Amino acid sequence: MDRLDNTIRPYAWGSTTAIPKLLGAEPTGEPQAEMWMGAHPGAPSRTERGTLVEVIEADPERELGAEAVAKFGPHLPFLLKILAAGAPLSLQVHPNLAQAKEGYEDEEARGIPVDAGHRNYKDANHKPELICALTEFDGLCGFRDPLRAADLMDGLGVDSLKPYVDLLHAHPEDAALREVLTAILAADPDEMAHTVSEAAAACSRLGGDYAPYADIAHHYPGDPGVIAAMLLNYVRLQPGEALFLGAGIPHAYLNGLGVEIMANSDNVLRCGLTPKHVDVPELLRVVRFEAGDAGVLRPEAAPDGEEVYETPIDEFRLSRYVLPEGTVAHDLTRATPQILLCTAGSVRIGEHELTPGRSVFVPAGEKAEVSGAGTVFRATVVA
Repeated sequence: MDRLDNTIRPYAWGSTTAIPKLLGAEPTGEPQAEMWMGAHPGAPSRTERGTLVEVIEADPERELGAEAVAKFGPHLPFLLKILAAGAPLSLQVHPNLAQAKEGYEDEEARGIPVDAGHRNYKDANHKPELICALTEFDGLCGFRDPLRAADLMDGLGVDSLKPYVDLLHAHPEDAALREVLTAILAADPDEMAHTVSEAAAACSRLGGDYAPYADIAHHYPGDPGVIAAMLLNYVRLQPGEALFLGAGIPHAYLNGLGVEIMANSDNVLRCGLTPKHVDVPELLRVVRFEAGDAGVLRPEAAPDGEEVYETPIDEFRLSRYVLPEGTVAHDLTRATPQILLCTAGSVRIGEHELTPGRSVFVPAGEKAEVSGAGTVFRATVVA
């Protein structure tokens, strides 16, 4: 069992206080957006045996287990993070596995450098993900009913939004959503900037349901993603609630602290709220134009006090244990690799005392018992 020393990524949208507060550390004044736990080559966790990449490469079957290696290959198939949003992240979607393979092979064949700003596919993997709130957590997830989106836009009283309102009343709804998103992203930049400015002023004046969009516009003035965001469901998660983001589902995290887990991929197609490259044709190929609610997840009770966040994929499985004072030790031994993360209280796992923000890697089959009073998230795979 290895205690993990994890890298904190200083992305501009990160909160300056949330991760330091969790860790019991003094803020540096700089944004601290994500703390990565895993074997992603961009920022692998460090152990006394080397980086987690090196540890796994030295003996994949010992560290990951034969079943996980047979199913996913000799690599840890998930990345666990603590995510702290102090400002909205980009509006984005992720490809499915077939789209990722096709897109990656195409860009490789065309000789586009993997670090090029206009490259869409960094690897050939999909990137389903799950975010579980540790604090109140605001986000956008999936298309709302087109008529509700039309009412939201119409209520701003901005004349240049009227064509979008009219399109959203068309049928079928998937075609209406596609046409409106296409029109927003293809609009003249100067005209769109003026529309966003008018819409932002109206959102600030009206408040209520419009307040999130006023805040988005404050961070991204003139960005067409502000209008695109009105097509999506706004959701506020309470601590312990989660969202699963499958392929093709447009989403953006707005504010809050959470535990995030995803397949080990960097593939992101952006829709807006970003200065980065937006490939509109490829985006429209990947987006699923299906309206529905945000699909808030709550953990389901499993044996021995485990609470599981059920998802339809196998690359990761996230669960938690909420341990009250006086709880007897729980045996967490599994035949698959695990990362165990403390987010509240103080717990002992093997020889390691964990306080909030601290984590350990447990090789497949290695004995792991947890005791103490606190909250522990367990990240593993379904093999």
